[in-house]
Amino acid sequence: MRVQYITALEVAEALGVSRSKAYQIVRRLNQELEKMGYITVAGKCPAQYFKQKYYGFQAV
Repeated sequence: MRVQYITALEVAEALGVSRSKAYQIVRRLNQELEKMGYITVAGKCPAQYFKQKYYGFQAV
């Protein structure tokens, strides 16, 4: 099964930032998603959205 969510700890590892900074990033991404009308989960964000925002990948 494909990973659907990325946790703040995985964001910290992927970007090489502190845990608190990773939580700020996830919070910001979730706020953007909420403005678009999506339901979010605290401390996690959709992996595809994270990849799109940080690496420029488009969801397939």
